Amino acid sequence: MEMFPYERSLVKDLEGQRFVLLGVNSDDDDPKLKEKNEKQQINWRSFKNRRGDNPSVADEWNVWGWPTVYLIDHKGLIRKKWLGGVDETTARKEILELLIAAEGDQ
Repeated sequence: MEMFPYERSLVKDLEGQRFVLLGVNSDDDDPKLKEKNEKQQINWRSFKNRRGDNPSVADEWNVWGWPTVYLIDHKGLIRKKWLGGVDETTARKEILELLIAAEGDQ
C-alpha cells in the first residue's frame, strides 16, 4: 500500500504513453478489496492472486514477498525485478528508457 501514491503518480504522468500498470492483490475479501481500491484511488487493473483451483499469480511468477515489481518491455520480456519496493527515481528513468526503445521498434 505504501507504493500506491507513487503508482498513482506514474499512471497520471504516463497517460497517453504505451504504458500499463497492472497490480496483483493478495487480499481474499472481494467486498473489502473493492472498497479499499476505491478509497486508495486505484484506477488501474488489479488482479486477485488466488483464482480458484488454479496456481496463484505469485506461484507462477516466483513472487516471494510483497511488493514485487516487474518492469516488462513491449515485447513481453522482463527487464527488471524489484523485491520489497522500488527506487522511484531509478524506476521512472528505466520505464522512460523502455518507452523510448519501444517507439524505435515501431
